[in-house]
Formats: sequence, structure tokens, C-alpha cells
Amino acid sequence: MREVEVKYEVADPATLLAALGARGVKLGEPVFQDDQAFAPVGWSFGDSRLGLPFLRLRTVNGRHWFTFKQPGANAQDCLEYETEVVDREQMHQAILRMGYWATVRIAKSRRTGRHGEVSLCLDEVENVGTFLELERMVAADQSTAGVQDELAAFVSTLGTEARRTALTYDSLVRAAQEGAAGVPVSRVSTDDARTAATSSPV
Repeated sequence: MREVEVKYEVADPATLLAALGARGVKLGEPVFQDDQAFAPVGWSFGDSRLGLPFLRLRTVNGRHWFTFKQPGANAQDCLEYETEVVDREQMHQAILRMGYWATVRIAKSRRTGRHGEVSLCLDEVENVGTFLELERMVAADQSTAGVQDELAAFVSTLGTEARRTALTYDSLVRAAQEGAAGVPVSRVSTDDARTAATSSPV
């Protein structure tokens, strides 16, 4: 199974929540997530992600999760494995010794809900903005583009202002950090640029 998603930057969260409610989608209470992203040593922002394994440590309400993600057709189509770990710091140090480097910390408040087989997340990412993610778990042989088109079509029916982005949260956080520091923002990865070129705003 793979996780296939689409992501939208949201201009007016209140209007979006009302539109989701009209479709019978209710989101839960906000939950704070503290994520640390890791990339293989030798990989840099702007390089292709396709086929490479990336890792994450997440803490929610004092519990910790280790996640493996390997992008396939694009950065929002990933083979994913996840398990709970007891000691975040010990796992962090083990990851570094596996040949990874810690890239960025992603702090966000997340509200979640479901619409059929689709998981929805409304995320307020610190220093970046508000985003809507739609995710589906699909079989290995199912078309990534077809699933992402279906998810995008659902968002278009909501009639709210949202801009689709191919960027992952670590790339968005890194770009915000570089912009705040007054240095040129790193180029978008070749994978993200290719996906963004085929994405249209809603």
C-alpha cells in the first residue's frame, strides 16, 4: 500500500471549514505535532526525492512515532511505514548513525476528519501558513495521477479559495527559514517543479 495525497494552501480556514461541514465532514479538535525531518546524507533541498528513503520523528501528547517514507511517482506519492517508539532522543541519535541528517523541525496544529476513504488534515504550520491535505491509501499498482486528480476534484467542489502546492512541509519550512534570514530561497526540487507545472489553482 502507498499513501497518495494532495496539498492546498488555504486563504480562509473558516470558509473552508464551513464548506467541509456542508459536505458532512467534521474535523476534530486541534492537536499539536512536533516533527523532525531527516534526509539521507548527501541529499540537499532541491535534489530529487524520487526513490529515496526519508525519515521522520513525531511527538504528539508525549508519544513518539518513527516514520519511513519513500516517494514514488512524485513527492506526494509515498511508500510509508510507521511505528511508535519509546525514546525519541535515542531514536534520533540512531537515525543520525544510519546515514541521515536532521533537516528541519516542523511544528503544526492539526485537525483531522474523513470523507469516505479519504483522510483530511487541516494544518496550521508555524511560520508558514494553513494547509489542507487529502490522503488516500492505495494499492501498489493503482495510478497515482488518477488518485490525485480525484482528490483535487473534491477540493474544487468546495468552492473555497485554495492554491495547490506540490511542496512537502519540510521544503515549505526551509523556504520560510531562508526567506526570514534574508537569503535566496533554495530552488524547488525537480520533482516538485514538475508536479507544480501540472497543478492548477482552485
